[in-house]
Amino acid sequence: MISHPAPLLSPDPNPEGNIGALLYQRLSQALMEGGLKPGERLRIRELAETMGTSVTPVRDAILRLVQDGALVMRSPRDIRVYEVSLAEYLEIRDIRLELEGMAAARTAEVATLADIARLESIVAANENALKAGDTYSAVGLNQRFHFEYSKIARMPILLDVLQRLWLKMGPLIAQVYASSGREMIDGHYPLLTAIRNRDPKAARIAVQTDIIAGGEPILLLKQRGEAAVED
Repeated sequence: MISHPAPLLSPDPNPEGNIGALLYQRLSQALMEGGLKPGERLRIRELAETMGTSVTPVRDAILRLVQDGALVMRSPRDIRVYEVSLAEYLEIRDIRLELEGMAAARTAEVATLADIARLESIVAANENALKAGDTYSAVGLNQRFHFEYSKIARMPILLDVLQRLWLKMGPLIAQVYASSGREMIDGHYPLLTAIRNRDPKAARIAVQTDIIAGGEPILLLKQRGEAAVED
């Protein structure tokens, strides 16, 4: 079910806490970081056994993600990661172009040397994961890079909107990253340069170029899928 033994699957260290909220957070992170792929099936009982809890908080977390549009419940026993259509992907991409472009421009204005160092370390770790063939880690690091500059921008409402979009983007990126990760990380370097140079306009252009160019494999995948359905 889950493609990697991520923290999502570790038992709750605080069984007295809100297990449903914790599991929702971990499932959300797994979706955003590519730990789950489009169409992948989730089994409530299996998750409950792994977490060492009852099925009730697991079901609650699943239902929240269904409401978020990240999961789809075909039946009580058939719960899957939502598969985004071509039209939905294009809409998400257009929204990301505006919001992440805004975040990148603000980051270029306010980033400290420590902030820039964090971004550089994420890109370096992503490069190492690619070289090692560790696709799971590479996908997660790609997501963390995009979220890190959005956090540096200090725009929490924007970040909250992006998190909801990435619930659907994470699985899509994971679907193509093994063959297209190089294209996705290449666009991060011009953004780093723009942030170092305190150039908001260049930062906005860099991230928008990254989203379009890095997303080309996803676009082709969705176009082929829609063409196959029409045939």
